[in-house]
Amino acid sequence: MHRYPEPAAPQDGRQSEMALLVARGTRRLLRRLRFSSVTELPLLSGRRADIVALGEDGAIHIIEIKSSIADFRADMKWRDYRAHCDRLFFAIPETVPAEIMPQDAGLIIADAYGAEILREAPEHKMAPSSRRAMLMRFAHAAAHRLHGLSDPEALRLGPLG
Repeated sequence: MHRYPEPAAPQDGRQSEMALLVARGTRRLLRRLRFSSVTELPLLSGRRADIVALGEDGAIHIIEIKSSIADFRADMKWRDYRAHCDRLFFAIPETVPAEIMPQDAGLIIADAYGAEILREAPEHKMAPSSRRAMLMRFAHAAAHRLHGLSDPEALRLGPLG
């Protein structure tokens, strides 16, 4: 059986080393929970979600990574993410105090090797038109990234996810 390499998370230099490690551990947890995930997914609002996870039942979760207290305090755009998911989580390393994270979102603690859910996120179902748009964005991003692995020159044709 031929195994294809896993696509690497897109990195544009904005992610800290800690954020990349938290993303890795969080994605391992999501995979164990039978979710597929993509990182740095552009949303219709123009923002980019750190991790978007798609469940077997079509549930869409967004996971916002906060690698430090300063990172959390400097960035409040996560409030806009609720319109693009059924559940919103924060993923943090052990060095970030859990008590500063919003209570109305789920909480994941992660390191480079794995993660665990400390608090489940409340559900807020997306509108059908938003769900379709997110599913299309997810599918296109995953397909274009996979294509880029087998044909790196295709990436020169333009950024599509």
